[in-house]
Parts: sequence; C-alpha cells; structure tokens
Amino acid sequence: MTQATDIRTDHLRTALDLAASQIPVLPLRAGKVPFGNCRRCTDNACGGRPNMKTPGPCACPGPCHGWAAATTDPDLITSGPWRRAWLRASAVAYHPGGAGLTVVDLDHADAIAWARKHLPATQTVPTTRGEHWLYLGRMPSANAVRPGVDIKSTMAYARWLGFGTGTITALPDAVRQMAAKAAPTGRPVPHTATASAPVGGGACPHRTPAYLARGLAMAEQRITEATGGVHATVYRTFLAVLSTHGRCGCLTDAHVGRLFTAAQAKGETVRHCTDAWANARYALGL
Repeated sequence: MTQATDIRTDHLRTALDLAASQIPVLPLRAGKVPFGNCRRCTDNACGGRPNMKTPGPCACPGPCHGWAAATTDPDLITSGPWRRAWLRASAVAYHPGGAGLTVVDLDHADAIAWARKHLPATQTVPTTRGEHWLYLGRMPSANAVRPGVDIKSTMAYARWLGFGTGTITALPDAVRQMAAKAAPTGRPVPHTATASAPVGGGACPHRTPAYLARGLAMAEQRITEATGGVHATVYRTFLAVLSTHGRCGCLTDAHVGRLFTAAQAKGETVRHCTDAWANARYALGL
C-alpha cells in the first residue's frame, strides 16, 4: 500500500470517527474544495448550487453539493460513490452548523491578535496560516466580517484539522454581532445583467416592452408566492428570466434589482442572490 493510499484510508477512518460523534463530514478533493455535482446534478440541473449553497441536505447518492452533502451516516460514507470519493480525497471537511458549532476562521497573525483581545478564549485549532476558534452554538455564516476573519457555521464547511487545544465555550454575542454588522442592508446592488449578443446576430426577439414587463412580473410573483425551497425557486426563476431575456441586452440593473428585492423579501441575502444569478448565467453560458 502506497503512502498516498495510507493517507486516504486515514481520511475515511477519520470521517467515520467524526460521524460516530455526530459531526457531519464530507470529502474534499485537490485544492481543498468539495467534489463536484453528481451526474444527475451536472451543471446544477437539479436547481441546486455547488460548494455549500443548496438550502438543505443533498439527496444524491454521491457527495454532491458541498456542505449540504455532509453526513453522519456510516452506511452512506462507506457506500460505493462515497467510499470512492474518500479514497480520492485530499482532506476531510465537516459542516460546523450541523454539529452545533461555529468556527471563527482567523487567517493570519493580525486576526489572531485581534481575537485574543476581543473574543473569549475557546478551543483553538492551528491552520496553515492562522487558527480556527471553535464555539458551541450555530449561527449564519459570514465571510470577511473584518480583515482576515470569516465565520463558518450553517451552510458552510471547514477543514477538519483535529481537536486542537483548550476548552470549547459558548458562542459569544460578539461573534453574532460581527456577522450582523457585515450583513448588507437596504436595496441590493445587483450585478449587471446584460450579456454580449450571441454570435450571428442577437436581435431582440421581444415584440413589445410589455413582453419583458410581463415576464418580470411573473418572475417576481413566482418568488413571492414560494412556500418552501425558496432558494431553489429563486435560482430557477433567475434561470428562466435569463434564458428568455439574457442574450439580447434588454435586462437592466433596475430589472435585476426588482428580482433581488423580491428574493430578499423572502429571506434571501444579497450574497445568495448574487451567487444564484451568477450560477444561472454560468449554466446558460452567458
């Protein structure tokens, strides 16, 4: 058995040990990123988003959709597609929020010095460039809450780097407040929704402005009336709008702003809206 195989077997063993402790795990491939969508979800045909963005647990047979694939089921972990993934994995990751934890990811020495001054001591795990501070309690994840500081809890994954040192303490209000301050407020500032004309023309196919207006109104209504799976509904709605209006240049920032506003009224963040819009554009090759 080669050294690389030994390491990957260790990853599988670690995953099973964590799962037995009710810590949801997932494999990371080279580059420390999740494995890609399974065949049934290629190019996110299922309406989900890769790399930790789907709204709930993934029902696919393989380790699909990043954080949402994290599991504590040993039978699933050792099944065909999962086992093969673990044996090709470069690292083990886990879903902190699924384990009732929050990770304050400190990316460099200045961030660590800040945390030591402003946050209560807790369990600390060394990373390649900094430290993970683990707190007991879950919360919404947030990136760049201050220079070199990310918060990873729900809808996020973190690399498993061991148990570290120190005693884990309760999630402090100071961490929650950082995320709240970092959250965008007010009307969203959308990405531009115009796209270059397709090769061979690109003339506008809409006979009247009313065609676009009616389509946008129907899209807003679809989002507003969603009773479940809001994020998937938002993505599919964005995809439908872009598939019809994304290639002729009719869409403006104001149009996109209307869609983002409807999504935010249903609880979506600007970041999630932006990601859904970008993924829809990518899926359509815009």
